[in-house]
Amino acid sequence: MAKQDYYEILGISKSASQAEIKKAYRKMAIKYHPDKNPDDKTAEEKFKLAAEAYEILSDENKKARYDQYGHAAFDGPQGGGGFGGGGMNMDDIFSQFGDIFGGGGFGGGFGGFGGGGGQRQARVKGSNMRIRVKLTLEEIAKGVEKKVKVRRKVQAEGVTYKTCTTCNGSGQQMRVTNTILGRMQTATTCSTCSGAGEIMSSKPNGADIQGLIVKEETVSINIPAGVTEGVQLKVGGKGNEAPGKNSIAGDLLVLIEEIQHENLKREGTNIHYDLYINFSEAVLGASKEVETVTGKVKIKIEPGTQSGKILRLKGKGLPSIERYGTGDFLIHINVWTPQELSKEQKSFFENMLEDENFTPAPNKSDKSFFEKVKDMFS
Repeated sequence: MAKQDYYEILGISKSASQAEIKKAYRKMAIKYHPDKNPDDKTAEEKFKLAAEAYEILSDENKKARYDQYGHAAFDGPQGGGGFGGGGMNMDDIFSQFGDIFGGGGFGGGFGGFGGGGGQRQARVKGSNMRIRVKLTLEEIAKGVEKKVKVRRKVQAEGVTYKTCTTCNGSGQQMRVTNTILGRMQTATTCSTCSGAGEIMSSKPNGADIQGLIVKEETVSINIPAGVTEGVQLKVGGKGNEAPGKNSIAGDLLVLIEEIQHENLKREGTNIHYDLYINFSEAVLGASKEVETVTGKVKIKIEPGTQSGKILRLKGKGLPSIERYGTGDFLIHINVWTPQELSKEQKSFFENMLEDENFTPAPNKSDKSFFEKVKDMFS
């Protein structure tokens, strides 16, 4: 089933400013907030969709990738990004967008999800990790699973936690201040447990002050076909862990780098290849075997082929990451002119200088190189 457009979900245009995006999300979140719509699964799903759309569109980098590639930029077995890649839950929404629920008349009548107005314990998330993965054109053409070793922080075996006595496990400290409008109560992150609601009660040997150790782990990354240089994928939950029983791990962000091919040149989903043939092959015709990104193919060089001719192998290029088809493999014919000749060869060509068959006579209907290039992309 096709995913709904994020702009349509929030009811905004692609030219919407960040302020307009935030305003649209606040409006939907108020309307479909779980506390306002108890036991309403439809409202809950719309609340989640709005948060998923906001998570992408409120981030300039993610928004740019979405505008270019659509949902495909965040799809894939590992989840390309956003909540949509790894499953949505309410704790994630409130922990990531908690600031948008406070102040400005938003959230004054709502508590935490399922809390009926009570305090909600924050879930501390570990830091993200970033790595680079290099791919060949052949790997990009087919998609590939890469196994990489990463050193990430994880909770040490034997570490234990207890409820923070400062915030009583809520992760928040309530402060009352006097203003010209009267006494105002605000919630801030607990200074003792940093919002986790827990503090460490026992620390194993080798662990740091947060009860974490560094561990090397092999992570599998499923990379979809058609990715481009600079695309960033996300492997959910494979970043650094955070302290506490209720904490969640950060993500592993994978930046794609493309290894330059020795003979092939990529242009979007199309692949260009320069094929050199000798003068005799151009005159008499020939059969050639060419290596594409998906395997070897045989092509026929017609007799009388001119240098500059472009042969198109349809669908032999790279797949679109947006799943809009596959590009072409374009073979540029170059006739190689010998630079050194024997006496006999030189004599032969001297005799051909006055031969009408060797006099250039281009067909007026033949298109120029620039016209051919224009036709390829029209």
